[in-house]
Amino acid sequence: MGMTMTQKILAEAAGLESVKAGQLIMAKLDLVLGNDITSPVAINEFEKIGCKNVFDKTKIALVPDHFTPNKDIKSAQQAKQVRSFANEQDILNYFEVGEVGIEHALLPEKGLVVAGDVVIGADSHTCTYGALGAFSTGVGSTDMAAGMATGQAWFKVPEAIRFNLTGSFKKYVSGKDLILHIIGMIGVDGALYKSMEFVGDGVSAMSMDDRFTVANMAIEAGAKNGIFAVDDKTIEYMKEHSTKEYKIYTADEDAEYVKTIDIDLSQVPHTVAFPHLPENARTPENWGDVKIDQVVIGSCTNGRLSDLRKAADIIKGKKVKKGVRVIVIPATQKIYLDALKEGILTTFVEAGCAVSTPTCGPCLGGYMGILAEGERCVATTNRNFLGRMGHVESEVYLASPEVAAASALMGKIASPEEVM
Repeated sequence: MGMTMTQKILAEAAGLESVKAGQLIMAKLDLVLGNDITSPVAINEFEKIGCKNVFDKTKIALVPDHFTPNKDIKSAQQAKQVRSFANEQDILNYFEVGEVGIEHALLPEKGLVVAGDVVIGADSHTCTYGALGAFSTGVGSTDMAAGMATGQAWFKVPEAIRFNLTGSFKKYVSGKDLILHIIGMIGVDGALYKSMEFVGDGVSAMSMDDRFTVANMAIEAGAKNGIFAVDDKTIEYMKEHSTKEYKIYTADEDAEYVKTIDIDLSQVPHTVAFPHLPENARTPENWGDVKIDQVVIGSCTNGRLSDLRKAADIIKGKKVKKGVRVIVIPATQKIYLDALKEGILTTFVEAGCAVSTPTCGPCLGGYMGILAEGERCVATTNRNFLGRMGHVESEVYLASPEVAAASALMGKIASPEEVM
């Protein structure tokens, strides 16, 4: 029996000719990632087991991005611990305020991940890097500590679901709509501990940023990882951003999948996930008249330059609805600077938006956009669980940058066509 893309990458990393679903393996790691919330726990465990040095200082990435710039004393202490560890271990890939970015946007931008890599991160959305044809997955802080110490990790080889994509998106429809559409179809446990593998002619019609968005939210379907077939766009992206060697893995013709799901991208509608699960996906005819208090455009899911462009194109020359707070967060310093040079940030500010330095802040209910009781927010983030962005009686509606921008102008959940 043949192997899927994920299985081939794991077999190579484990030094095996082949692997099969359910098999336990020990695999070599190409990168270990941590942030300001998860790294302190991992550092404590690393020290408990008596390790003096990380396995490879060039293969560790530490990115304080959740509560930075520090929101309080506790977050400052956490960041200090990560900073001290990075200095002691001479960690090459340590990025803090001023050069920081939201980790899952920053690492591909810095060229730290390429096709064929095996990456673990103490953050559930580490699956983002599957957009590059890598195997990447979130782990706990203890596994992060073991990875930093040994350069290896245990895995159970996952089964796979094959998504065969055809066609291309309609105007104002993008990757966020696709992944919310998929999660709406299969549910938040529809891919539990499985690999979501995206192939077909439709892949080439998608931008890299859209692929990052889709892979980022594979975890919201319960997946172990999401991964895209490598094409010319992927190779072009890697050549532009990285000096690392990459290796392309393609699934065997006789690879075994739990099922195959065919999706015509031209038929994907505007999709919003209503509270309180990403699977609660609704299309415009089912949105109703939902008044909102806040809009957040950013996060590791949709804070890239193309996301900001899409939102700015809709908002340009208009004003956000009086009484609606709109927070825009470029995902990295480079994206911030590029958006500044293009006039995108000017567009947002003139429309009445607030623009923030890169941070995960509001996505996890950390700071910079906490919701009060009864408030509703349309967000380009990735989770809308009960109390995710603040009070347990607040509501989060997940949407694309295009829908978020239109909603900011209308003061209610709205499609781009309503304002253009």
